[in-house]
Amino acid sequence: MCDRNAMLLLAGTAVALWMTGCGKLGSVEQGRVIAYNRTSGQVTLILDSSGGRAAAPVYDALPPVLVQSPADPDEMGPAPQPGKLMRVDLKKREMTVYDAVARQFRTIRYTLVSERQGVAKGAGFPAVDPAKRTISVYWAPAHTVVTIAASAELLAMPLDTWRAGDEVRYYFKDPGQALRMMNVTRTDLNKG
Repeated sequence: MCDRNAMLLLAGTAVALWMTGCGKLGSVEQGRVIAYNRTSGQVTLILDSSGGRAAAPVYDALPPVLVQSPADPDEMGPAPQPGKLMRVDLKKREMTVYDAVARQFRTIRYTLVSERQGVAKGAGFPAVDPAKRTISVYWAPAHTVVTIAASAELLAMPLDTWRAGDEVRYYFKDPGQALRMMNVTRTDLNKG
């Protein structure tokens, strides 16, 4: 009986090794969504340049990448919301946005009007108020709403400039085609 079990274990190990060698393993990337076309299913992302090595993702890898969402809708989470706000540095009073026309990042030093911390969700933001000449953004990593004084140039920028796009993680074998895609921002991993 012992010899039979050993033979079965050996055979199972050989099959597992053979299958691993035959199939190409995929990869995983994570990025912030700057554009999403619902019709074509194409997602444009700024990838995490740290490759997952940093404590917090660093979305600053250019150029943006275009990824086709999974062919099977069951392999994709909630549709991503795009936005061009990449980073808010509350201490330095700087925002980094992706400028789609220039195809590069732009750092905006701002004059603070108000800052509300401990805001659980960013519903209703961004908010642009031309009369008060202010822009309010929600920065989820700090649970903070920041209202800044805005020039005519900033007020004229598209509304999605002031929204942080959803973070997505996707599994692929071909970098341009996601086999699975998870909307990290809109997926509650605590639900069981």
